[in-house]
Amino acid sequence: MKITIIGAGAMGGAIAHGLIESGFNSQDITLSNPSQEKLVPFKVAGCNTTSDNKVACMGADIVILAVKPWILPDVISQIKDTLHYNYQVVSVVAAGVSGEDLKGWFDYNGYCPTISLAMPNTAVCRRESMTFIVPVTGNDRNPDIELYRRLGEVSIIEERLLPAATSLASCGIAYALRYIRAATEGGVQLGFRASEAQRIVAQTVKGAAILLSDGAHAEAEIDKVTTPGGLTIRGLNAMERAGFTAAVINGLIPEK
Repeated sequence: MKITIIGAGAMGGAIAHGLIESGFNSQDITLSNPSQEKLVPFKVAGCNTTSDNKVACMGADIVILAVKPWILPDVISQIKDTLHYNYQVVSVVAAGVSGEDLKGWFDYNGYCPTISLAMPNTAVCRRESMTFIVPVTGNDRNPDIELYRRLGEVSIIEERLLPAATSLASCGIAYALRYIRAATEGGVQLGFRASEAQRIVAQTVKGAAILLSDGAHAEAEIDKVTTPGGLTIRGLNAMERAGFTAAVINGLIPEK
């Protein structure tokens, strides 16, 4: 399978790194980007690189468009005459773009390629992404879905849930990191060096996530470590008095 990624920025680059880490042959990956500087590390890794989006698409099985939403229509107009709609699959990684938008931009005499909307997060570079996929055309067996499964967890959802998925996972990774940063600062106040406090907090969060991935329930695990009158329950109650749960929920829900 040959993969083309148009856009070597934060997300396109992270996807490329994840594919390479997964054991994908770097010679089967092509990246296109207007800035040559961003392409250098991928060229060194053995990937094909170019600044010509049309050239990048030639021979690809899956074309991943990881560009800013406002330049997406221009990129599609550049490549649509080059794409082979019968066999090339397009995965669009862009927020705020609808399936109907994509169908309109890709329409070529009434035909569209197989298109999916994909929403990974930056942990895709370490194959630990929570990726949401909306099949715009085709179905839940589109070839790009298996590709993203190499890069973490995948959930196929309806398009109406995509904004919520973005808040929970794509924005959510920043929220989780903000908690880790805050807890690290608390660790420094408690006497640890910043690097050591961050290592402790990160491993603690990782452990909590693994417990949940094994089927545990969050409240049940909390109950296991909240002894009557103990430090944990006092800490949890102090966080709640400061509005912790409400702040998290409000952060996930965009203001009207």
